[in-house]
Amino acid sequence: MKTKFPATPHDAIFKTFLRHGETARDFLEAHLPPFLRPHCNLDTLKLEPESFLDEKLRSRYSDVLYSLQTGNGAGYIYIIIEHQSSPDDHMAFRLMRYAIAAMQRHLDIGHKTIPLVIPILFYHGKVSPWPWARNWQQLFAEPALAKALYSDDFPLVDLTVMPDNQIARHRRMAMLELLQKHIRHRDLAELQVPLIALMTQGYLTEAQLNTLLRYMLQAGTTEHPGALIRTLAAQSPRHKELMMTIAEWLEEKGRKQG
Repeated sequence: MKTKFPATPHDAIFKTFLRHGETARDFLEAHLPPFLRPHCNLDTLKLEPESFLDEKLRSRYSDVLYSLQTGNGAGYIYIIIEHQSSPDDHMAFRLMRYAIAAMQRHLDIGHKTIPLVIPILFYHGKVSPWPWARNWQQLFAEPALAKALYSDDFPLVDLTVMPDNQIARHRRMAMLELLQKHIRHRDLAELQVPLIALMTQGYLTEAQLNTLLRYMLQAGTTEHPGALIRTLAAQSPRHKELMMTIAEWLEEKGRKQG
């Protein structure tokens, strides 16, 4: 009888071995980095059904995902095998993407903290040794800059703690930032002096000002919106026609509702 071989032999043998719990444990005991081994309870290994590979990549790679308990709760070990003979020069980035996908899955099922996901690449290609970067930050044109950016706190623009006089120096963004800082907490009439000062700087296009005024009326609160717009209009000749049109619309709307 003629023996029938699987169409993707690398994939088939990988899944046969690494989906077996005790075999996976032996693999991890042999290959987990020493600094991670004390944090991983291999007695709790559980094969998960998830795969994070793109459909078009499954002929080139296989993956398995195991959950386990760590010293700080649930964690995962994500093992991917590269079947192609030529190594993928962006594999470090792929591993990061897949690890983040596993983290997202963990959050999606109801957990509140991000789990530790340990990515491991299993390589058996023609080129030896593995020739490419193993840290995804090394794939950037400026690795040192990437490391500084992605290993530290992300940049934050926190309007809630930024002084108004600092915001006022932000030119074309200043009026938007000032409004968004205060729009939930203050009557807009209290802001008319700084708003007038920003409008008269001449940085805003008419379309931008129109959008800001409509944002004020939609999201903000003030007792007399029409009067506020008229006050602003009187101090900004460049945009007076636009603002007077909005003020008249507000007053007409008020009369109809009254």
